[in-house]
This record gives sequence, structure tokens and C-alpha cells, in this order.
Amino acid sequence: MSTNELKVAVVQASSLGGGTAATLDKATELIAECGRQDVSLAVFPEAFIGGYPKGANFDIFVGARTSKGRQEYADYWSQSIAVPGPETSTLGQAAKDSELYLVIGVVENEGGTLYCSVLYFGPSGELLGKHRKTMPTGAERLCWGFGDASTMPVIDTPWGKLGAVICWENYMPLLRTVMYGKGVTLYCAPTADDRDTWAASMQHIALEGRCFVLSACQYLERREFFPTMANKISDSEEDVLMRGGSLIVNPMGQIVAGPHFGEETMLVATLDIDQVVKAKFDFDVVGHYARPDLFNLVVDERPKSPVTSISSELSPTED
Repeated sequence: MSTNELKVAVVQASSLGGGTAATLDKATELIAECGRQDVSLAVFPEAFIGGYPKGANFDIFVGARTSKGRQEYADYWSQSIAVPGPETSTLGQAAKDSELYLVIGVVENEGGTLYCSVLYFGPSGELLGKHRKTMPTGAERLCWGFGDASTMPVIDTPWGKLGAVICWENYMPLLRTVMYGKGVTLYCAPTADDRDTWAASMQHIALEGRCFVLSACQYLERREFFPTMANKISDSEEDVLMRGGSLIVNPMGQIVAGPHFGEETMLVATLDIDQVVKAKFDFDVVGHYARPDLFNLVVDERPKSPVTSISSELSPTED
């Protein structure tokens, strides 16, 4: 396939209630299926590895936490992964075996804190980068920390720059502008938003950024929810907690595939990369349609560490 054409897959599937090891096996099987279909870029949903806690509240209320909720958090933490770590090695090998770029949502641990992250892998199997969700939404703040601008990369590919913005980060205009400023061509939107209104947002972003938008959402049944965690939506195994809605949109805002609801699926499409430049003929939000004399965005990409160590060694005295 030429650099003007790119075959992509948006994978709509759920994490498994059996835990991260089982979900990792499922991920490698799905990646292999992408490879069998000659896909060069596969996009998976938000928090696919580690699980999205749809319906959980960790038994918390204002002013107090409970032993039950602390145990639920500990159980959830046990399903998260280190980055890099054994699980990322497995995902990298799967990407290498299928010779594709992989974008996948994970729940990442660092110390006692969890982050909703997206990982990028190349066809060589290398972990190329990660993005930590900068703004967990609503009750997600009970279990996820905040990322900073040091993890907002775009990845060079033969078809242009690849980036990811997670779920309701897509409603943050300045974050979107950062991605446009980095020249994103393949804009990935792993999400847990399964509402009808999501598709319109993805179309708007494709038009605004003049980029391809690939959005992957889980299809999650209650039976695959964490077995040790209470769920405030439903206790019936047959009920659906997340109904999907994954889709692919071209740079003119036209839907190429999806939105698909009601089952696990894989949306596959071949993209004409030349459409990106053609679409920017009359609108380039960070180019000829910008007004830097009026509006300017400054982004601080320095890592924000809570602890900074300064050496006690004295500097040499100048003569």
C-alpha cells in the first residue's frame, strides 16, 4: 500500500472480567486479526487494558472513604499495568507480528496512582510514546490522576502524524489546538462515551482539524465488569454498560464507517491521505485560517513532578 493510502481498523471490544491477563490475550488475538486483514493502523478503546470502571463509585461519599471502597480501589489497581512493563512488551510483540501501528488505551500505574493512558506502538514492536489523560471526567477523578503536557506526543508514520486525545479531552478546545499545531493527520479518539451525540463531535473535530478521526469505544456487558466491584448501573449480567458507537470520519467531516452500536465489531476502512491537504485548501486552523496577531496558545510541556531533587554538591569555585 502506498503512502497515499492507509488501511485502518477501529476495534470495538470490551475488556474481560477475568482480568488483565485474559484481556491481554484478547487484545493480541484482535491485533492478529487486524494483521490478517492487512491493516496498518489499529485503534483500541479507552482503558481497554485494565478496564473502564463504568458504574463504579468505590463506595465513596463527601468527607469519608470506606474499607470496602479502599479494597475495590486496590483490586482495580491490581489490574493496571506499568509502562513500560511485561504487558507493553506483549503488546509490542503483537504489533510487530502483525506489522502495524497500534494505539491502545490502558490503565497505567505509577506508585499508588492510576492514569488513563494511551500507548503507541510501531510495526517494529517499539513503544513509541504515551499520552496520559489530562482531565479525568466527573467521578473518574476518584480513581485516576491527572496527566500533564509532557505526554502529548504525535508519532511520525509514513502517512503523517499520529496522535490521540482521550474521551472528553476532545471537548477541550485548547488541547485539540495543541494536536492541530503538532500537525496531526490521524487523530485517534479512544473513548467511553457511547451517546448518540458523540458522532457529531467527531465530525466537528475532523472538519476543524482537517484530519482523519478514528474513535474507538468499548461494547461492555455487565458480565465482563469487575467481579469484586459494586456497580451502580445494574446487577444483571445481561445488561449493557457501554454500547459502542465507534466510527471513522474523513477530513471533510463525512463518516466513513460507523457509528456501530450493540455488539463487538471491527470497523475497517482504507483512507485516502491526499484528502487531508485537499481539505486544508480553504481551512487550516493553525495555518492560513489562524490569526496569531490576535490569538496565541502557549503550552508548557515540561513534566510536572511533585518532587524535585537538587544535588548537595557545591559547584566548583571560580578562580
